Amino acid sequence: MTPTVSPYQQYVYAYPHKTAYRPLPDRPSLRSLWAGEPKDALSLYAHIPFCEVRCGFCNLFTRIGAPEGLTTAYLDALERQATAVREALGDSAEVRFATAAFGGGTPTFLTAAELERLCDLAEHRMGADLRAIPLSVEASPATATADRLAVLAERGTTRLSIGVQSFVDSEARAAVRPQRRADVEAALGRVRDTGIPVLNIDLIYGIDGQTDATWLHSLDAALAWHPEELYLYPLYVRPLTGLGRRGPAAGDPAWDAQRLRLYRLGRDHLLAHGYVQHSMRMFRRADAPAEGPDDYACQTDGMIGLGCGARSYTRHLHYSFDYAVGMSEIRGIIDDYVSRPAADFARAEHGRRIDGHEARRRHLLQSLLQAQGLPVDDYRTRFGKLPHDDFGTELDRFADRGWLTGDGAHLRLTPEGLAHSDAIGPELFSAAVRAAMAEYERK
Repeated sequence: MTPTVSPYQQYVYAYPHKTAYRPLPDRPSLRSLWAGEPKDALSLYAHIPFCEVRCGFCNLFTRIGAPEGLTTAYLDALERQATAVREALGDSAEVRFATAAFGGGTPTFLTAAELERLCDLAEHRMGADLRAIPLSVEASPATATADRLAVLAERGTTRLSIGVQSFVDSEARAAVRPQRRADVEAALGRVRDTGIPVLNIDLIYGIDGQTDATWLHSLDAALAWHPEELYLYPLYVRPLTGLGRRGPAAGDPAWDAQRLRLYRLGRDHLLAHGYVQHSMRMFRRADAPAEGPDDYACQTDGMIGLGCGARSYTRHLHYSFDYAVGMSEIRGIIDDYVSRPAADFARAEHGRRIDGHEARRRHLLQSLLQAQGLPVDDYRTRFGKLPHDDFGTELDRFADRGWLTGDGAHLRLTPEGLAHSDAIGPELFSAAVRAAMAEYERK
């Protein structure tokens, strides 16, 4: 029988979490970090830390608005960083980007001309062929204007993700996401008019006042656009966010029950409408077109992150700039970033070393939280052991709860395991990472 474990502890999209990062006293050069790394299937990520408003649930690295000249200064700094990083990667014949993404914040906060410049940086400074690889871009309804979307479509965007959260205006207000459904529908129409192959719509469950009926209403409103992808996110109330200032609701059994009920309702509704579940959050239409070649594996391949809020991954070090959630601290980090000379971008400043044990833990975690699970032979080929040799205690505990199954070739979460992904992920954190996260001073 499954014990009482809160399903909603932490959304794990990368490991270790950035609150486990610390200043790197030696400030290693990027050239030395990347010298021995495989560079034939890299991911490129550019972070744009600006939004027109900040949603009440958001703890991402972003600021509201931008004073005159700040976006230009930010792109100038992004260009200096891109130049330094590309030089550090070395021989261009060895460097290939397999996938790219622009996130934030809201990349479409930038004007159409600024988006052109961002694409130019990715292509001409970094060497990413945006028209030949999957390119995902995040947008909001208010910033998904025709001119911006036209730029993105022309430059090779294969996936446009738009944060709707709810098609019910009162629920959007409750989530401190001020928008009108009519404006959302107009934005979705503009996205469809561009012909970008994959439309993703983000929805949130667990909003104050949301019911089974209103949740199904939002799901059906989204399905009317036949999106290739839908992401269903549980609402979290995090420290230093708009909703967090109203008092935390984490650990409330009634709220956990509501979110779990709405998750199951949404999951079953999408499965019945021809969608395939790829993770707790991601559902893809069974007949959705392929996005193009994508031979990047998040468990094994490196990532280049550009901009404040972006991470970079090598096999032995994950690094980024300083991290914050509070508005004044974020503004200070952005102001510092835009003032930096090119030489500053040639070294890593904040990060966390990844030893062999953490590499195995990361591989297991990031594989297991996908519906396809972990191919046992892949793990054995990479690490010379079986997953149970390293994590038998944790895996047996998940199996005892009914969350994990295996056939010898794969380890996969059961449907109930996928529902508890946000409990499984944190349980796989190492003691050292847990301690570092606990010691992090929120700002």
